[in-house]
Amino acid sequence: MSRQPIFSHFRSCLAALRTEIPPFYSLNWHLRRPYSIQSQEDAIAKLPNIDPSALSITKTTTPKQLVPPEELVFGRTFTDHMLSIEWTASNGWYPPQIIPYQNLSLDPATCVFHYAFECFEGMKAYKTPNGELRIFRPDRNMRRLNRSAKRIALPTFDGEAFTDLISRFVRMEERFIPATRGYSLYLRPTLIGTQRSLGVGPPGSALLYLIASPVGPYYPTGFKAVSLDATTSAVRAWPGGVGDRKLGANYAPCIVPQLEAAKRGYHQNLWLFGEQEIVTEVGTMNFFACLKEKGTGKKVIWTAPLDGTILEGVVRESVLELAREKLRAEGWGVEEKNFTMRELAEAADEGRLIECFGTGTAAVVSPVRKINWRGRDVDCGLKADEEAGEVASRMKGWIEEIQYGDVEHRWSVKV
Repeated sequence: MSRQPIFSHFRSCLAALRTEIPPFYSLNWHLRRPYSIQSQEDAIAKLPNIDPSALSITKTTTPKQLVPPEELVFGRTFTDHMLSIEWTASNGWYPPQIIPYQNLSLDPATCVFHYAFECFEGMKAYKTPNGELRIFRPDRNMRRLNRSAKRIALPTFDGEAFTDLISRFVRMEERFIPATRGYSLYLRPTLIGTQRSLGVGPPGSALLYLIASPVGPYYPTGFKAVSLDATTSAVRAWPGGVGDRKLGANYAPCIVPQLEAAKRGYHQNLWLFGEQEIVTEVGTMNFFACLKEKGTGKKVIWTAPLDGTILEGVVRESVLELAREKLRAEGWGVEEKNFTMRELAEAADEGRLIECFGTGTAAVVSPVRKINWRGRDVDCGLKADEEAGEVASRMKGWIEEIQYGDVEHRWSVKV
């Protein structure tokens, strides 16, 4: 065969592929030098961003009946509508839409199904005693969602513009938020790659959407301290990985270890890392330990540092800021540092471990009673008739005062 037909055939194949692959992601994108890739990012950044003024609203014609507050189960009931914004590499962000809650229609070859192009956030809207609607620290969620998106080659967006749209959405769904302390509207922004292709590469199209679920208090009858299984047989995150990003791919691998912990009679995993058994996170929450320093007796709060393996939790950050603002004056030290399970066990044995708790959007704080480690239960400082320590209780109270508008604070954004 002569060269000419071969090249003609190649050119025709390339032309066909171009109908599927946007121009910013040509076949040799992965061979380009770093400055070439940066040029692509710069070009995409110049495309239209999210524009709240272009929002269109289609209201449902079949409003749902409200579920009685006491019957709400986390993540099982959803509101009437959803917010949807499409993106393509050639046109940027399309006009946002609020539409009736509905199924998504995606091709079986859509890249999110095959290569996990998906990230999400968890946030809440609250109704104050005087009927105001508020969202807790949405700027932090927008920042984290953009960091997650960038890590897996999904498009970033204007966080303030998206927050504006979330606020409008919350106002539309206000009737789903019970006017009772402890209840809220759980918001789930999600970003997925939607390009129809089995080729591995940056998605040429994506969908950013928001759904919402009314939820009740995490502890309906008050605090309930949990028990943990210190886990070394599986690793949640590792240096250079994506443990600090909120990706769906980080969650599914944690289910089997959690089931194994449950078989042994424990609620959640305490993830340990490396031969030193460094304490990282608890289940899907950040972890805090309150103890007295050896030798000095000074009271300190420890939590793992943001070293790339730890999720940058919004409640984690809030607890640290409140501890530095309110507890330092009472003599507490606050440290973001690596510490080991052996150090915790030693502190417990010597009567220096005061309390431990996890933090996250769902529970705010979750007290810990004991940790199973190397065949023994390490007591975490709670008395038999206690379900929460003083620090956990105060943190929960301070944060909820802000969330429900009892005190005016910059973290509580009015909708």
